[in-house]
Amino acid sequence: MIVSWNTTNQCNMFCDHCYRDAGAKASDELSTAEGKALLDEIKKAGFKIMIFSGGEPLMRPDIFDLVEHAVGLGLRTVFGTNGTLITMDVAKRLKKLGVMGMGISLDSLDQGKHDRLRKFAGAWTGAVQGMKNCRAAGLPFQIHTTVMDWNQDEVLDITDFAVEMGAVAHHQFFLVPTGRAKSIEDDALKVEQYEGLLAKIMKKQKEVKIELKPTCAPQFMRIAKLDGMNLRFNRGCLAGTHYCIISPKGLVQPCAYLDMYIGNVRETPFSEIWANNEVFKKLRTLEYKDGCGACAFKVKCGGCRARAAIYHDGDYMAEDPWCLYRS
Repeated sequence: MIVSWNTTNQCNMFCDHCYRDAGAKASDELSTAEGKALLDEIKKAGFKIMIFSGGEPLMRPDIFDLVEHAVGLGLRTVFGTNGTLITMDVAKRLKKLGVMGMGISLDSLDQGKHDRLRKFAGAWTGAVQGMKNCRAAGLPFQIHTTVMDWNQDEVLDITDFAVEMGAVAHHQFFLVPTGRAKSIEDDALKVEQYEGLLAKIMKKQKEVKIELKPTCAPQFMRIAKLDGMNLRFNRGCLAGTHYCIISPKGLVQPCAYLDMYIGNVRETPFSEIWANNEVFKKLRTLEYKDGCGACAFKVKCGGCRARAAIYHDGDYMAEDPWCLYRS
């Protein structure tokens, strides 16, 4: 099971697609003591993988203390970061603390395009230097790419770049219009493009040794299964079943893109929210509607619950409209 904690809303960038609308630090973010208590609860709830994200998590002053606590609990600790703050000293320190991997964002091989998306001059150069520093420190890293219509033709080339850089994986995040991304909804792939790119990524997986993982695109599980591929993943959409996210203020969501707060760790222990919340319980029934409910790949795929909610007036159990398959 995987949990992502947006440790801070503070960020040195102002990306067009940010689901958290990050930038300035929030006034009431969880304190160090509250953060450590949250990590204790995450361990108690049975989670194995702890993602420190943001905003930009490396802008949080106590991040190393929090990492040390997470590692001490036995959580497999990783980061989601824009990479620009990973100096050599930071990479070495994170490696020494026991961090298992860094997810570094890179959305284009064109420096100008990447920088424009992230509203930050030097974003591309900083991200690549962060990768080099991780590699030099022996700290595993992977590349994260947000997929949109204007960079879809670059995705497989970015995979080749990831191999060249020594990344252990390339994860492709398909744009979901939440947060600031609502303003660029038209940049999301259309259904036919979406299916076509997923097929290309799965074909590419057969050609490269690093892991390729489409995210917010659970139909890749169906494509892989029908092609006879045996991936290490058991399911496509993990929202509420094997994954959730916690905001800088301690608000719990089923996933980053399912824009609904269902609990507050300041009011209810996280382990209790995870075990007893009615939204989580409903998601775990897998009792989806229409196409997703009748699909032979309901268990393996699950459809994107965030897109279901966005395009069906908040109904997160509705069918995923970004799917062409009908069993």
